[in-house]
Amino acid sequence: MQTSSDRHEYPAHWEADVVLRDGGTARVRPITVDDADRLVSFYEQVSDESKYYRFFAPYPRLSAKDVHRFTHHDFVDRVGLAATVGGEFIATVRYDRISADGRAATAPADEAEVAFLVQDAHQGRGVASALLEHIAAVARERGIRRFAAEVLPANNKMIKVFTDAGYTQKRSFEDGVVRLEFDLEPTDRSLAVQRAREQRAEARSVRRLLGPGSVAVVGVGRSPGGVGRSVLDNIRDAGFTGGLYAVNKAFPEEQKDLDGVPAYRSVRDIEGPVDLVVVAVPVKHVPEVVTECGEHGVQGLVVVTAGYAESGPEGRERQRELVRHARTYGMRIIGPNAFGVINTSADVRLNASLAPEMPRPGRIGLFAQSGAIGIALLSRLHRRGGGVTGVTGVSTFVSSGNRADVSGNDVLQYWYDDPDTDVALMYLESIGNPRKFTRLARRTAAAKPLVVVQGAGSAPQGHAVRATRLPHATVSALLRQAGVIRVETITELVDTGLLLARQPLPGGARVAIVGNSESLGLLTYDACLSEGLRPLAPLDLTTAATAEDFHRALSGALADDSCDAVVVTAIPAVGEGPEEDAALAEALRSAAQEVPGKPVLVVHVELGGLAAALSAAMSTAPQAGSKTPGVEGGVQPAGRTERPPTAVPASEGGGLIPAYPAAERAVRALAEAVKYAQWRREAVDPGRVPEFEDIDEKGSAELIGGLLARGQGLTLGVEETCELLGKYGVDVHRALPAPTPDDAAEAARTLGYPVALKATAPHLRHRADLGGVRLDLADEEQLRRAYAELGELFGTPQELRPVVQRMAPRGVDTVVRAVIDPAAGAVLSFGLAGAASQLLGDTAHRLIPVTDREAGSLIRSIRTAPLLFGWRGSTPVDTPALEELMLRVSRLVDDHPEVVAVTLEPVVVAAHGLSVLGASVRLAPPPVRDDLGPRTLPVY
Repeated sequence: MQTSSDRHEYPAHWEADVVLRDGGTARVRPITVDDADRLVSFYEQVSDESKYYRFFAPYPRLSAKDVHRFTHHDFVDRVGLAATVGGEFIATVRYDRISADGRAATAPADEAEVAFLVQDAHQGRGVASALLEHIAAVARERGIRRFAAEVLPANNKMIKVFTDAGYTQKRSFEDGVVRLEFDLEPTDRSLAVQRAREQRAEARSVRRLLGPGSVAVVGVGRSPGGVGRSVLDNIRDAGFTGGLYAVNKAFPEEQKDLDGVPAYRSVRDIEGPVDLVVVAVPVKHVPEVVTECGEHGVQGLVVVTAGYAESGPEGRERQRELVRHARTYGMRIIGPNAFGVINTSADVRLNASLAPEMPRPGRIGLFAQSGAIGIALLSRLHRRGGGVTGVTGVSTFVSSGNRADVSGNDVLQYWYDDPDTDVALMYLESIGNPRKFTRLARRTAAAKPLVVVQGAGSAPQGHAVRATRLPHATVSALLRQAGVIRVETITELVDTGLLLARQPLPGGARVAIVGNSESLGLLTYDACLSEGLRPLAPLDLTTAATAEDFHRALSGALADDSCDAVVVTAIPAVGEGPEEDAALAEALRSAAQEVPGKPVLVVHVELGGLAAALSAAMSTAPQAGSKTPGVEGGVQPAGRTERPPTAVPASEGGGLIPAYPAAERAVRALAEAVKYAQWRREAVDPGRVPEFEDIDEKGSAELIGGLLARGQGLTLGVEETCELLGKYGVDVHRALPAPTPDDAAEAARTLGYPVALKATAPHLRHRADLGGVRLDLADEEQLRRAYAELGELFGTPQELRPVVQRMAPRGVDTVVRAVIDPAAGAVLSFGLAGAASQLLGDTAHRLIPVTDREAGSLIRSIRTAPLLFGWRGSTPVDTPALEELMLRVSRLVDDHPEVVAVTLEPVVVAAHGLSVLGASVRLAPPPVRDDLGPRTLPVY
């Protein structure tokens, strides 16, 4: 505990788990007076060279005075953080605030000296970089804006830590010492460096779980059956390429193997390293197993044991303790209550799951929080693949169960640059960190398709999530903005995933339809119209069409510049058999191969064997995962001959043609591919977040800080709202209170006629349809008459809360809102004022920060947008001014997380310019940790 002289209580919110460069984890926490022994032990394990670099002189041991100084902090001017593994220090960092003249600060200053020390055995793991992120965040919280560090020139590793961080810095050399000074304000480069380190570390942590060199299953029964024995058998039968061990403390001493698998009573007894342990023991024995694994140096755990958060509050606490316990030793967890993991790579061949059959190797990554859904997805992919190895198979599969630690975000980090995964399919029952998910999804989708089914109901009991205040449809729209292909069912998930894995992306929405059934062709045509595609007139080959006729028709359609994709509809002729089906499949495959670059889909009826024949034809077709010499694999965008270096490999010959039993399913999958391709083209140039020279960011921060000093959260008054918005270039028309007719007349003289008289009572606010607004009052007589009319209709001035406002030019009334949603993050919304947005829900949304291109698309994406662009001969309004207003609001919320809600209503957009007639702003203390802060692992 801290002494009474400490200026602040122990800041528990600075504690965090982080993933290091090698995929292991460490705990970051403040150093306290109770850490004296740990500090001494840590220092004894540091080499003399590292000590010399830290203190610029031989310093073999810490004195009692040193230990006291390095463990006693006020958590304001003197702060020390430690990175721990197994409860012991592996690195430390501290800062001491300094005054302008370099002496210890006696009053708050904005500069501090910072210094690191990393145990030699842990150097190169990225510990110092992680500590720098956290100590910088702490310093900013305590009002420090700049760090200074003195480093010996030979200490290249530490110099690199500072110079690679991406902060704006100044470097000098004096008296044999390199002095580095850098601002702590995050920059685009520092954020990019942080995100890149986060991706590499989290991807490596998942890679260690999916590609272990050795696996032990703890809780294996001696007899067949049971969870542990089933997992062991599945790993062995899949041909796992590494070492495999069976563990059960009930094994007799003389038992050395179990059906050929080495058997042990404890993980501790296994000679050599164990990378991954599958835990299948009763819940009460799990802590003991975790300790054994941690002490043996195990890298990760797959916990299939149930009885955690899904069982209620006591189970949730057990789950949190499980995560804390495992991370103490640097281990990551999949689960608990997990179905397991699969890696089909020939170098691994791991089936550490309850799936009795190893799926075929392929190019599809699969993540499912539900084990039952995971089984269903694996089964459907197997059936649709027709027994052929290739892109229809699975690269990796993760079923996270309660996802107490490893989540979909971590797996996305792994898939992002995994060369074996071309398409990512995810079934999500909940999203633990939606802001991070949308960020990672946007980056992943720019490289390879990401298809997601998200449950619309409440999250399962085992999943701790923040509740969103946004409608489900709005969350879906925001996910689509991030490039996520959002589908509603697992059937659509598989349908869309197979198309994207097998075929190139379409260059547009124009669809050719060819087939031997007029009725099926018309059904496909109607389905295309329903999905917003642009179908061409179906080409009917008649039921007498031969395989050669199909080949000729498909080749012609693919060569036609007026189409971007082709749907082939086929019904079997009476008496046809497998030979005819095979001939047709080969005809379609060869035609697609001869004219590559456009997707081809087949709609077939269940009467024949065409789907199986098409799958069989794949064995002779170029696989989507194959590489062309000198060219990296990737989806071939329309109009390009080269593939993006990290994008999805294209089907060069178009031979891997997906078949669908219904036109609606095929067309829906194609429509998703069209929308995704459009997003990919736009993602090449997403626009920019403009800089406005007139924005007073520093002044806004000071104003917000002063306002929040009054309390934890507040809605600003009129003057405060106008002042804050004004600092971001948003001018709000003044509305002067008019508690009496004389006050109204005085306000009108101040503002100048013509004016508007408005009732601002909550039940009348923004309700011109109720008569609570009088416009274009040209003189005092009209004003007083209107004041009396409002009183007669609605009550006393105290009930009405009337205000007087200068008239704005006529235009279209709109609403601009920004809100910090607890789940989705910062969201900007736009719609027309009144019934259009309130009753019909005609409101569009974008994630903040909004770029200039996104602001333009936001305006145009509402259904009533034509009213802004001269509908039926009306005068178009100044949409560029509206876009600029939204960009300024976006910047305000993005720059200041304390601004949790902004509403501008109405915003009257005229032919030239706009007028903000009403505004409200709500402030609240910023979150201690968010997606913009230092890297940290959540605890769900």
